[in-house]
Amino acid sequence: MWKDYSASFIKNNRASSMSIMVAALIATLFLSLLCSLSFNFWRYEVEQIVLEEGNWQGRIIGEIDDDDLAVIQNFANVENVVVNEKLSGKQGTAIDVYFHNVRTIFQDMPLIVERLGLEEDTATYHLLLLSRYLIHDPLDEEPPLLMTFYLVMLVIVSLSLILIIRNSFAVSMNARIHQFGIFSSIGATPGQIRTCLMQEAAVLCLVPILFGSLLGIALSFGAIQGINVIAADVAGRHEAVFQYHSLIFAITIMSSVLTVLFSAWLPARKLSRMTPLEAIRNTGELQLKKKKHSLILSFLFGIEGELAGNSLKARKKALRTTTLSLTLAFFAFTAFLCFATLSSISVKYTYFERYKDSWDVMATIKDTAIADFESLDNISGLENVDSCVIYQKATGYTTITSSQQSDELIELGGISTVAGEAVQKDEENYLVKMPIVVLDDKGFAAYCRQLGMEPQVDGGILINRIWDSINSNFRYAEYVPFLKETEDAVTLKDGKGEALAEISVIGYVTDAPVLREEYDDYALVCVLPLSIWNTISENADIAETDTFLRILAFDDTRLNEDMTVIQEMLESRYKIEIENRVQEEISNTEMRDGYMLIIGALCALLAVIGIANIFCNTLGFIYQRKREFARYLSIGVTPEGIRKILRIEALSIAGRPLLITLPVTVLFVIFAVTASYLNLMEFIVQMPLLPVALFILLIFFFVGLAYYIGGKKLFGYNLSEALKDDTMV
Repeated sequence: MWKDYSASFIKNNRASSMSIMVAALIATLFLSLLCSLSFNFWRYEVEQIVLEEGNWQGRIIGEIDDDDLAVIQNFANVENVVVNEKLSGKQGTAIDVYFHNVRTIFQDMPLIVERLGLEEDTATYHLLLLSRYLIHDPLDEEPPLLMTFYLVMLVIVSLSLILIIRNSFAVSMNARIHQFGIFSSIGATPGQIRTCLMQEAAVLCLVPILFGSLLGIALSFGAIQGINVIAADVAGRHEAVFQYHSLIFAITIMSSVLTVLFSAWLPARKLSRMTPLEAIRNTGELQLKKKKHSLILSFLFGIEGELAGNSLKARKKALRTTTLSLTLAFFAFTAFLCFATLSSISVKYTYFERYKDSWDVMATIKDTAIADFESLDNISGLENVDSCVIYQKATGYTTITSSQQSDELIELGGISTVAGEAVQKDEENYLVKMPIVVLDDKGFAAYCRQLGMEPQVDGGILINRIWDSINSNFRYAEYVPFLKETEDAVTLKDGKGEALAEISVIGYVTDAPVLREEYDDYALVCVLPLSIWNTISENADIAETDTFLRILAFDDTRLNEDMTVIQEMLESRYKIEIENRVQEEISNTEMRDGYMLIIGALCALLAVIGIANIFCNTLGFIYQRKREFARYLSIGVTPEGIRKILRIEALSIAGRPLLITLPVTVLFVIFAVTASYLNLMEFIVQMPLLPVALFILLIFFFVGLAYYIGGKKLFGYNLSEALKDDTMV
């Protein structure tokens, strides 16, 4: 049957065969390119995190000896244990733990800590790295969903690509039921016909699938190299290296091959359920079993609208996958753009807008206590330095009773209602975290003057505020007083509630020092002068090992020069890390522009996918409808009337995915904005209207173009012969 029929059919029906081959090539090409690029972007993100923060998975900091190391190593799921010399210090030995199956880390780490007899808070997790493997803290009520979003988009787009192949076969195979009915009537079995279709599918699609997959890999390699060239000047970026995995190749090939085989098997399955007479009577046309009025189209366009509506309804099942494919592509396109816009707004408000007046140069002096830093006067004396503050941080706790809470906090339900599990309760008392900011005496006196207080260094200042989590969100946080301002002193305690020192309170304020710091939402921050801290630190080993230097400059344009001078002054005596705010913002802008370039390229790819799907389906359906239009001519419909029917169909096919997608996109945007706690108007002002509108215009243009080309070819045939033609080629 292959020699007598299939080979000659492929040879004599090149247009139909070519459409299937092109569909297989385009779909596999884009599927391979998209999967390869996604894998490389994911690998690059993981590499960037590892370079900046390390590849550790879990970390324990505490009093750990060699025996404890052996205990950790003996846990069945522990792959390796490494002592982190850099982080080990006064707070204890830092241990980085690696697991065979990292997905159970949130079950294994608490067991390890419990076995060592340590507090639960001594264990930390590399949450950012774990999130890239879709591993999240089960207790986190709002886990990061970035990777999940990208994976969902990838699945949606991949499904859209697979539908290109499916639709191309659907158009071709449906028209051949009549021919297969003739073969069945002369003795061909459904098994023989099924084998014939499978052979045709393999011959037509095997080479395009392999070539498309390899071409997609090559284009992905070129895209990675192009990104490296474009982003060569971005500061702090490591060069991307093209990577590929055999599993991606297997997924691409298997998805395409299975789609082809499934698409070829469906007509044979349909034919096996039909009698030869039913198959012979099938002309390949799709007919309505029950006529229905198209109220909207007939109202808008008259009889041509009614005919177009009936034609669309007759082909409703055949057009379903086309509509779905175009809808998925358009939704992925708009969702990507909206997500990128939301990310840009979020970074702007959470970092650069928030800290633009807080620092110009930040230096971290490694493993140095504030009392041991001796270069402050030299840096303060630089010509362009407006303000210079040296500080160290420590983490302590204090006990708050119910009676000490402010009236405003009590009205909200008290600290337990506002903070929930963020604070520990012991009977009627609450153990609250009390971060300590230690300023040198001159800096503390300047802070007092900033607050309008008489400079003094015989006590600490409490930042008396707590986040009102009930009536505000973290993006637009509102605060209420934490304590009644009646206490003259607070007790500094460790994490176990043991008293360390008594701190006199010389003031309650709401404004923290102008530093690049974020404090816990439910913490009571205490600012101390160095002279007080020297006394406390003798009995309290709670300070961080690094000291920080915050500098504000008169002239931002001279920051690069100033940073060079400061770096030279500090590096001669200390190990430091130094940052420049202006350069940080420039680098962030460059990275964001590069990110938007990548997103733009992906969106362009989605646009091409949708357009390819339009041509693979629209042209095929028009080509198969010669009988339908011949009947229209026979009952008096003019050629111009047929053209009007085609225009109405094009308008409906292009408009339906938009009508479906736009409400879904609006709901997605509302959900994303709400989840980000942003003001909806902030997004509306920056929403990507132009690219979305351009994509919509492209959809209408290319659907119209496909119908125009199909209509032109249609009128090139003698339609009167179509009514007598049994071949429906």
